Amino acid sequence: MGAGHSHAPQPGQNERPLWIALILTTAFLIAEIIGGILTNSLALISDAAHMFTDTAALAISLAAIRIGKRPADSARTFGYYRFEILAAAFNAILLFLVAIYILYEAYERLGTPPDIESGTMLVVAAFGLMVNLISMRLLSSGKDSSLNVKGAYLEVWSDMLGSIGVIIGALVIRYTGWGWVDSLIAVGIGLWVLPRTWTLLKESMNVLLEGVPEGLGIDQVRDAILRVPGVVSVHDLHVWAITSGKSSLTVHVVHQADITDPQALLVAVRSIVATEFDIHHSTVQIEATPCEQEADEHSFGPAMDADNGEHAGHAHEHEGATR
Repeated sequence: MGAGHSHAPQPGQNERPLWIALILTTAFLIAEIIGGILTNSLALISDAAHMFTDTAALAISLAAIRIGKRPADSARTFGYYRFEILAAAFNAILLFLVAIYILYEAYERLGTPPDIESGTMLVVAAFGLMVNLISMRLLSSGKDSSLNVKGAYLEVWSDMLGSIGVIIGALVIRYTGWGWVDSLIAVGIGLWVLPRTWTLLKESMNVLLEGVPEGLGIDQVRDAILRVPGVVSVHDLHVWAITSGKSSLTVHVVHQADITDPQALLVAVRSIVATEFDIHHSTVQIEATPCEQEADEHSFGPAMDADNGEHAGHAHEHEGATR
């Protein structure tokens, strides 16, 4: 039986919110760098550094969407969707480096805190907060469907928290004169960002390593396929993601001897993985007897021997699986 190969179109991503957010953050980045230098505030410079990663994330996100729209060709049969994940991983690594730098600079300043222009610091941070809130609102609709947009959203979100921290620090310095609070706020921003950055990097690496997509269990997929009437066993089952929201599946399915319409079984298997797991890119191999790949670690069946992972009563010789 010919392998069933299904493709479902993915909805296009809206670039307009990304463009607006990019323009806003770029304009404010310039203002914040100037403000940080004039006020001698590490917290403000820290916020500017994160604003820079916001700008880079948004620019890379737009580039990833544009490149991802390029059609598949003979050299890249899955197209350019994976570029989005590379962009998300790059953003995470960049944010890690910035956070480490800020932590180091804050440590250097704790011993000799400089004079801080708290008034200018407060005004600049307040404008930064407004820009962050607008950008977050623009990106919120796409963050759950794209790791790339999620990365940009997380960076803007973390920068919004940084702006709040700078505002609090400016008020404390203004009314107490405690210049060391500036470095403390910078450290707080760095420590707050790192765990979220790690989550983004972990999700990106899982896709790059072709791991099972987040929130989807291989056992659940196996059990669903085994529930299809006529299915005897499942082997060589693989589930991975090409990019955010675009999972793929390959599987070999052994059917009962009395099945007269393997094509109907193929359609049923493809239908259940699409309906229950939203996997629309599937390659299903229907076999009358298990092929030589059944003995590997990706083989599953209702009569699995717990000790050696082989199906009880199955001869493993290849009997010409129909393709």
